[in-house]
Amino acid sequence: MCDKLVVGVTVDELVTYKGKRAIIPFEDRAEIVRNIKWVDAVVPQYDMDKVKMCKKLHADVLFVGDDWYDTDKWRAFEEELSQINVDIVYFPYTKGVSSTKITQALKLARENQDD
Repeated sequence: MCDKLVVGVTVDELVTYKGKRAIIPFEDRAEIVRNIKWVDAVVPQYDMDKVKMCKKLHADVLFVGDDWYDTDKWRAFEEELSQINVDIVYFPYTKGVSSTKITQALKLARENQDD
């Protein structure tokens, strides 16, 4: 669906906007994503301004999970991105994968390491 796939990985400081804390540090998360064979480049995501980043990267397609579909924020992004000829592709939310459960498992694993 694209010639070059650039993935934005949220920096630890930005994770806190949801009142959360990154369990896996940014550098480790970026390295994990960087090692996915389809990923050509990883960039740090310092803010939620998708339009600014698409302009900076000269992107023509933006992929995002469909949990954002038809939200006020993404309707606004759709409008702005259409003005600069960027298409949005919503991919299906991965059912059965819970970031909350992954976080709980990682916390438990770390607690067990400390014992």
